[in-house]
Amino acid sequence: MSKQLLSRALKIIGFFALSVALAAPSVQAATGKASAKQAIVKKPRAAKSAVSKKTVAVRKVVRFETKARVLQAKRPSIIHALIPAIPSFGQMAGLHSAIDPLDLKSSVALVIDQDTREVLFSKNEQAVLPIASLTKLMTGVVISGAKLPMDEMITVTQDDVDTEKHSRSRLSVGTTLSRGEMLHLALMSSENRAAHALGRTYPGGMGIFVSLMNAKAKMLGMHDTSYAEPTGLSSRNQSSAQDLAALVNAAHGDPVLRELTTSPGYQVEVGNRTLQYNNTNRLVKNPEWDIGLQKTGYINEAGQCLVMQTRIAGRKLIMVFLDSAGKLSRLGDAERVRRWVEANPVTDHKLKISASEKQISG
Repeated sequence: MSKQLLSRALKIIGFFALSVALAAPSVQAATGKASAKQAIVKKPRAAKSAVSKKTVAVRKVVRFETKARVLQAKRPSIIHALIPAIPSFGQMAGLHSAIDPLDLKSSVALVIDQDTREVLFSKNEQAVLPIASLTKLMTGVVISGAKLPMDEMITVTQDDVDTEKHSRSRLSVGTTLSRGEMLHLALMSSENRAAHALGRTYPGGMGIFVSLMNAKAKMLGMHDTSYAEPTGLSSRNQSSAQDLAALVNAAHGDPVLRELTTSPGYQVEVGNRTLQYNNTNRLVKNPEWDIGLQKTGYINEAGQCLVMQTRIAGRKLIMVFLDSAGKLSRLGDAERVRRWVEANPVTDHKLKISASEKQISG
């Protein structure tokens, strides 16, 4: 959680706690049944009590802030829950009003046959939305395609620290890893500083790297796509489900990207420490899934996102899920699609479903 969000939560709750505590003497005065004489006799003591209660209230707020900061380090989700959620672009556009027969929680979805390009399922597939860390898939495409030396060492600098979303990273400033290790962490664990360092150290610098990302998108026919930086932290990185399906298809042709995106876990040596990183997509460890390439993503503006190349019931499929409502719902949507495809034979021409035509008006 960012320091700004934490400070905001503490101020809101602290003010509420202090207000309640300071209001207590007034409530007692309004509901008390003491005589006027008793009130006069006890007035100095009541004033002293009020001051005492103010002091106690302030102390309680201070103690709360201290405990909250400790709790934030251990359980940031609890503090985060105290702050109103920022609606995604899809929510603000009303995309979640679309009805689909599979009851997907993603406001945008697309499933196509990778071999025939047949669309099996579509839902708001032309909507252009922020794509969060799905951006890193294009970062990987550009880095891998450049054939740069993967054993070249790259050092994390202050420039790689996220100042937009204030996301966390275990790669502290000064950490040095090989380009191959940085790429592995960026694609498998969505490590933001690693992805930024890859773009920053590209020959010519970050500006050249981002321009190459956009040029590659145009070359792949991704006309609804634009990139502003290589991590996905910026909501200006936007695309459509159709464009992302084209990106997944192209990235799947690179054996390096297939291997790194589907790696279950990876360890790196940082100084005297060994850091264990895990894949952000738990489906790669599920024996019921045959995943050839995948990438997850999340920022508030984008919602939960997921793209995959997978084999189901003998068919090679590309799946795109954008703007899902919950952390696990994007995986649940993938499971719903898998069960649906398995339940329908390949020769069934009724397999194709379009949900985008079934939107609720208003």
